[in-house]
Amino acid sequence: MPAHRHSDLIRAEAQRLGFEFVGFAKAEALDEEARKLEKWLGQGAHGKMAYMENHFDLRIDPTKLVPGAKSVICLTFNYFNPEKQHDPDAPKISRYAYGEDYHHVVKDRLKALLEYMREQIGDINGRCFVDSAPVLEREWARRAGIGWNGRHTLTIHPKRGSFFFLAEIICDLPLVYDDPMRDHCGTCRKCIDACPTEAISPQGYWLDASRCISYLTIELREAIPSAFAPQMDNWMFGCDVCQDVCPWNRFAKRHEEPAFDPHPDLLAMRKSDWLELTEEVFGRLFRKSAVKRAKFEGLVRTVRFLNSDT
Repeated sequence: MPAHRHSDLIRAEAQRLGFEFVGFAKAEALDEEARKLEKWLGQGAHGKMAYMENHFDLRIDPTKLVPGAKSVICLTFNYFNPEKQHDPDAPKISRYAYGEDYHHVVKDRLKALLEYMREQIGDINGRCFVDSAPVLEREWARRAGIGWNGRHTLTIHPKRGSFFFLAEIICDLPLVYDDPMRDHCGTCRKCIDACPTEAISPQGYWLDASRCISYLTIELREAIPSAFAPQMDNWMFGCDVCQDVCPWNRFAKRHEEPAFDPHPDLLAMRKSDWLELTEEVFGRLFRKSAVKRAKFEGLVRTVRFLNSDT
């Protein structure tokens, strides 16, 4: 079966499994991105995320993650939910964490896709990745033609915006490779101007993660620096500001994945409920959620930090 038949077969099955956009890129070393990553790390923009310094050679060369790799299959999985928390004063949670942990939900679909490929095509050496391994996923998404890297550094698709997860299968199967998508941000600076902590550089396309609210509320295990108190915009887990203001997200559509629906009580939680949060309620609300990464103590820490003057 020729490469174009393989590509069509994979794309059709991926969409049947719930992935929205699918693209293919040639697996090769990312020399230019390696220089950019080295500079970013050298400037300390990764904050306390020491793991970002690990496995540098694997991050920039997929053939070292999967020996003999020929292709990087890139996919998107929509998570957009237009619903908001009912109490406007309640501390906020990023939309991606409303439902079950995407790492598990999307990884299961990826594994099903890889198994299908093996059934239909034959023995394939491949691995599945969902934001949990040293893969420069946004660069691969750009190369595979499923979006461009916006000024906020997130992948944008012109028909859906940016409220989606990225996933990859790196494998030794040759495919028909897509052309990269050109940048359509133009002169827009909405994300730069709206970022509460000025984490995005004045020119865009560069993020000081150590200033990002998502980093401060999820990755940072120690106390949030007091200087950020006036800038947190009431976010207790993650932040959607740069996506909310992006004009391309006017094309976002509600996801169709039941696992991403929030717990029935989550959006109804009032500010007072969060201030009185117990470990039992935390466990009930976030039993399968990505919020568990912050742990009960971490979420309570942030809620108290947001309300330290009340």
